[in-house]
Amino acid sequence: MTGRRSATVVIVALVGALVALLAFGVVHQESSRSLDRDVAEGKRPAPPQLSLPLLVGEGHASLADWRGKVVVLNFWASWCTPCREETPLLQRWHHRLQRQGGTVLGVDVLDAHSDALHFVRQFGVTYPLLRDTDGSAARRFGSTGYPETVVLDRRGRVAALDRGPVDDGFMRRHVSPLLREHA
Repeated sequence: MTGRRSATVVIVALVGALVALLAFGVVHQESSRSLDRDVAEGKRPAPPQLSLPLLVGEGHASLADWRGKVVVLNFWASWCTPCREETPLLQRWHHRLQRQGGTVLGVDVLDAHSDALHFVRQFGVTYPLLRDTDGSAARRFGSTGYPETVVLDRRGRVAALDRGPVDDGFMRRHVSPLLREHA
């Protein structure tokens, strides 16, 4: 009888854990869907809070540090093949954006620090980089894979997003017009 009781307790605990995990997933997915839905409806919602350590050097930075600039916020990882393919495009666009009051801001997610630094050197990345070691910041943005890009206008609101690699067409359609807007 004791073995049966133990098995029942374990099964109840596992079922409880599964229900809690499913509830978390539903809540998390709803918040990301609302961001996607708002942008699709032409709204410009406020982004989730983001304050992370710098990938290179000491200190932290938050999105508020770039208020007044158009920000192309890109979630990436060194182990992500599409990220490797997208990075040269982001670097080119960063140079364009700098001259017009914008920036690319990279967020390295769930990566070994040494691998991320090697990636930065390999691709000659010069835009600012933050480090999301546990993926919690990316999850607040509804990120489920990498790369993903969120575009913020000069007032810090989400103006566009892409749940995959971006290309020149995306940048021209969604980023270039924001550069002509005033804060």
